[in-house]
Amino acid sequence: MNLIESGQRMAGELIQFRRELHRYPELSLHESETAAKVAAQLRAWGFHCKTGVGGHGIIADLQGNQPGPVIALRADMDALPIQEETGLEFASASPGIMHACGHDAHTAILLGAARLLQSQQLAGTVRFLFQAAEEINAGAKAMIADGALEGVDEIYGLHNLPTLSAGKVATRCGSLMGSVDRIEITIEGRGGHGAIPEQSIDPVVCASSIVMALQTVVSREISPFDPVVITIGSIHAGEANNVIPHRAQLTGTVRTFNPKVQERIPSQIERIVNELAASYRCKAKLSYIHQVPVLVNHDECVLHTEAVIDRMIGRQHRVEAAPTLAGEDFSVYLGQVPGCFFWLGSGPAEYAEEAFGLHHPQYMLNEDCIPLGASLLAAIAIERCK
Repeated sequence: MNLIESGQRMAGELIQFRRELHRYPELSLHESETAAKVAAQLRAWGFHCKTGVGGHGIIADLQGNQPGPVIALRADMDALPIQEETGLEFASASPGIMHACGHDAHTAILLGAARLLQSQQLAGTVRFLFQAAEEINAGAKAMIADGALEGVDEIYGLHNLPTLSAGKVATRCGSLMGSVDRIEITIEGRGGHGAIPEQSIDPVVCASSIVMALQTVVSREISPFDPVVITIGSIHAGEANNVIPHRAQLTGTVRTFNPKVQERIPSQIERIVNELAASYRCKAKLSYIHQVPVLVNHDECVLHTEAVIDRMIGRQHRVEAAPTLAGEDFSVYLGQVPGCFFWLGSGPAEYAEEAFGLHHPQYMLNEDCIPLGASLLAAIAIERCK
């Protein structure tokens, strides 16, 4: 029996496990019950698990009967602070928390891959990484700090994509997803009465100017061939309509698609913030927090992945992935060892582009992708452990 058929035979079990996780989601750094369920299932199948890795992460190794490379497969387990609006029978029972990114499915997929590989002859070791805290860009770093990549030769992972029909896969050599950095800006002026502005120094006007000026970094200081996004997502200043506040605080995200641009952009933002603040007689403080780098696939690993996909489901079901400035902390692993990250279609069979996207309160996953994802990850590991 081939891996596709084997995956389909265990589809019901994997889908049921996914639905259990979906009904009881847990936020980043709080995945204790999720991790306990995963560890219990692995142990029931005979795996030895190392728990508490990088927080609530889990490592399980499957050793072959011959020496060979160590191939890591990774899934993330955390949910998002979103109120679910799907109306599913197994919708979240936790108010304000939802698996709106499909990490519940990723976890079930990796469990399925582990189960499928138990019956295979391997030359080497397959390491299964169940990671916490991906949504806050902290889990991969914590896993690595706790030894998750020790001895690993290559790493592979996937993410579901609801705008790509289930049954299809998207791959890309080189840069696939953007870097993720956080900016925090504090503007200090001098508070006072809104009707007597000359006696104050208005940080709100200053902050407004900074928001607009930051866009000139994208439009006038970066090549139009290098995608960059600078988004200010929150502004907090004052409490009353007739009071000029003493302070304004802004937070935002910076996304790039080129590692060299990511290195250069902090100084450009700092220059604009400080010089504009001075021109408005304010003081400014910028905190630039590097979170994850650009996700850059390794070409050899991509070509291997594509060969497996083409053999398993046919070349007609594989498409080239479009680049995106959404981030993924799988990029941290790829900065340490070679590997490949790819998209697994999780949308409806037709008009998938009209499906609700990731992080949407009505996001729904086509569960047909779960057994396929498990089979593909298993096949990738088998080919690398020959």
